[in-house]
Amino acid sequence: MRVISHSQPQHQLHHSPPLRDRKGRADPPRTRSPRDSDLPENLRLAARRIHPSRHLSPTRNLLALGETTLINMGIYLSTPKTDKFSEDGENDKLKLGLSSMQGWRANMEDAHSALLNLDNETSFFGVFDGHGGRVVAKFCAKYLHSQVLRSEAYSAGDLGTAVHRAFFRMDEMMRGQRGWRELSALGDKINKIGGMIEGLIWSPRGSDSNNGQDDWSFEEGPHSDFAGPTCGCTACVALIRNNQLVVANAGDSRCVISRAGQAYNLSRDHKPELEAERDRIVKAGGFIHMGRINGSLNLTRAIGDMEFKQNKFLPPEKQIVTANPDINVVELCDDDDFLVLACDGIWDCMSSQQLVDFIHEHIQKESSLSAVCERVLDRCLAPSTIGGEGCDNMTMVLVQFKKPITQNKKADVGEQSVKGVEEAEINSVPCCCGAALVW
Repeated sequence: MRVISHSQPQHQLHHSPPLRDRKGRADPPRTRSPRDSDLPENLRLAARRIHPSRHLSPTRNLLALGETTLINMGIYLSTPKTDKFSEDGENDKLKLGLSSMQGWRANMEDAHSALLNLDNETSFFGVFDGHGGRVVAKFCAKYLHSQVLRSEAYSAGDLGTAVHRAFFRMDEMMRGQRGWRELSALGDKINKIGGMIEGLIWSPRGSDSNNGQDDWSFEEGPHSDFAGPTCGCTACVALIRNNQLVVANAGDSRCVISRAGQAYNLSRDHKPELEAERDRIVKAGGFIHMGRINGSLNLTRAIGDMEFKQNKFLPPEKQIVTANPDINVVELCDDDDFLVLACDGIWDCMSSQQLVDFIHEHIQKESSLSAVCERVLDRCLAPSTIGGEGCDNMTMVLVQFKKPITQNKKADVGEQSVKGVEEAEINSVPCCCGAALVW
């Protein structure tokens, strides 16, 4: 692994344009929320000029300028932090490259897992995009793969059930005294060291979480009633065993496969505008305002975010926000080129097909897969914070398949049908050859 650093001027925090977080909370609750009509016309126009955000109204754009409660969530640096944590690796079946960059954000809230040899037959890759804080993403990067390994379903060869259970297990583990201690320790170490060094410390290879007893049971103590963190993270995970690919996703990070140069989405972005998501939110007692759950969160599935999971009469999968992942099982074939997992900091700037085309263009030119990832991050980084896009943390994992994958006939990728996601250039094809799609 390596850390790529470029000399930069000293980073300073600034408050213009207004604070904005794609997945974090909006303004704290008020007795009466100010309306756009409360602003004079000149201020409404100024708000749009300052930050033409499609996520916040003009009123909230202006209010955000003075919201000290949002300083740690959405503030930008005066210059982007372009140091990159990058890594390469390979085994007899796969080549791996990854890179992550803090960018314009004041904090790095992404985390990742990349284990080419989870066991002798299986590889594990994951991207975790934090919001409202970074500890939940770091927690998942450290522990989610170990919970997959411990599952009885995993031992029985059912990777889909194993990873599905592991997503819910993250929420369970973060409650109670040990969860409080672990999250506190993650936060302390992150605060002391910060920046790209986080990736070095919290790489799953450096942990001993695969060993020992699973002692996350309820413990008595001063924090035994800890309900869990209010921050959260998306999670997009891929497991590869022989010619089987299993993708699990909760949130708006995304997994895409290139098959003969064509991009196919293997995950769905979970947004409030999706009918099934909206129905669950309303039935659980929530509401959607300005495209956000309870006027706050603009994605509908995540690990953590315990304030949205407090209905004791509903199971975890029916809460306002749920960690319940979509599971997609795909049979790989020799037409498969590579797999990409990336946070929405990438997908905000490039469509799935655009990214696949970009990778094909550069994969033969660069000396390593991580160098290709670095080119993508540089391509997506905005020149300023004026437009908003390209200002988020960015993490990308690129997995290339060594040929031949299998001697079987060509298999088809699971069909994706997503409302509100514009990927006109991607043609979905029906499931067959044992491939299963479960949303």
